[in-house]
Amino acid sequence: MKKPDKYVYPAVFTYEDGYEIAVVFPDLELATSGKDDSDALTMAKEALGGRLWCMEQDGDDIPAPTRLRDVVLEPGERAALVEVYMPSVRMAQVNRSVNRTVTLPAWLNAAALEKGINFSQALQSTLMNELGIIR
Repeated sequence: MKKPDKYVYPAVFTYEDGYEIAVVFPDLELATSGKDDSDALTMAKEALGGRLWCMEQDGDDIPAPTRLRDVVLEPGERAALVEVYMPSVRMAQVNRSVNRTVTLPAWLNAAALEKGINFSQALQSTLMNELGIIR
């Protein structure tokens, strides 16, 4: 059976003065937190993708998401839908290398070779920096 490319689940964001924003996924027994809205959403997406990937790998039944309008909230809580694109999550779990052909000016190639620069490491480092990926 083909696995879905994306999942969308409601998350409950809890705001309390002096604390990080807590994020809970009621359908998945999953929680995380973030220092501000953007960080909390990023952490929620990462946690959701990781949890669903593990469930897929283990062959667990993935529950249907609760409709957003049916999520019960307490004071200080807000609900939002969090979407995760699984092909990216799945590929991130596969730590295999792929070949890429790149073109660069001959002078730059010569200068890099002279300095003993590892092209693969330099490209990986630059791409992670550009994408905001921290390892």
